[in-house]
Amino acid sequence: MLDIKFIRDNTDIVKAALAKRHYAFDLERLLELDELRRVQMQEVERLRAEQNAASKNFSENERENLKALKEKLQKKEEELKRTEEEFDKMMLLVPNIPDPIVPEGKSEKDNVEIRNWGNLPKFAFAAKDHHALLRDLDLADLERGAKVAGFRGYFLKNEGALLSMALWQFAMEHLIKKGFTPFIAPALIRENIFTETGKLPLFREDLYGMDDNLLLAPSAEIPMMGYHEDEILLENDLPKKYVAFSPSYRREAGSYGKDEKGIYRLHEFMKVEQIVLCKAEHQESVRWHEELTKYSEEILQALELPYRVVINSAGDLPFGAVKMYDIEAWIPSEKRYRESHSSSIMHDFQTRRLKIRYKAGDGKTRFAHSLNNTAIATPRILESLLENHQQADGSVKIPKVLQKYLGRNAITPGTS
Repeated sequence: MLDIKFIRDNTDIVKAALAKRHYAFDLERLLELDELRRVQMQEVERLRAEQNAASKNFSENERENLKALKEKLQKKEEELKRTEEEFDKMMLLVPNIPDPIVPEGKSEKDNVEIRNWGNLPKFAFAAKDHHALLRDLDLADLERGAKVAGFRGYFLKNEGALLSMALWQFAMEHLIKKGFTPFIAPALIRENIFTETGKLPLFREDLYGMDDNLLLAPSAEIPMMGYHEDEILLENDLPKKYVAFSPSYRREAGSYGKDEKGIYRLHEFMKVEQIVLCKAEHQESVRWHEELTKYSEEILQALELPYRVVINSAGDLPFGAVKMYDIEAWIPSEKRYRESHSSSIMHDFQTRRLKIRYKAGDGKTRFAHSLNNTAIATPRILESLLENHQQADGSVKIPKVLQKYLGRNAITPGTS
């Protein structure tokens, strides 16, 4: 959430940000409500003071005047309540301000590549796609997955299951070595945490709801941001560096007809997520953004997967993000890179809603900045891993960093 004072004092910047994002929002109405709210608050405070003074000097002759004053105050309080309700709803719909470095554009087609790594594989044999590799190596059962869990349901089995667990463990260990604190985070989260992290009210159609005012998290970002809700930290405690594993759930609303087969776009998946809370300084956020992105690149390099890094255009920038990089792994069968990681700077957009603050060295209390980035997401990454490491004999080479978890260097036909 942006500070209303910032919006009020920097209307041109907010207007430009809305235009750059191609985001429809009635900024003039918000500013009208802000002005009306302040006028009504002053009137309510004036009437309350007048009522208090009249009550202290109460006499029988003033009974009717006091009654009228009370009714007038009640009416003004109701007007203020209605104004504040509309104002609060609109404030939740104001997106974050993109960094000036974010490129213009309307969609992911306008994202800009900033670097790439690795040599694209050249196969001297008829290479298979991941559907065939999953089937031939008996790594998954998508048919029974759909029978049990519905559209896009799946079972991972044999080395498909073991490889996924190896990836989680490797990503966790890699980040623990970088000083991150490991977590297993809950997936059932109170609805207010979704609002405070910027996922509601706009993106409800992408979420799975449960009874008891609980929703299923699409990423460990949600529970881990709620971890310090309404807390005041010490500046010396920053940065907070967390790596969290959790199951994740997304309806993928609007994606029907896309990736209907396979393991790329799923309703239920597992993620290891990086979360950082740092001081409220833009350059500090930028530094950690580069660090988090580098850590994910190191994971992909260790897995020997070609990839590229793109900076997302304004039209493809998440609602609460200032800037985002996507890391895209190479998919040989599709002859293209596809997103495997997303790395975002949020500034104080989430922490302002969550009331996550810290006591700075100058004695002032500030809202911390937050960042998040994928460490590894499964089973999506298996698509790239299986296809890039397939061999002429139908086997798949296991990257060296994962071999200790599986006790072998390859997955071969007939061994599962």
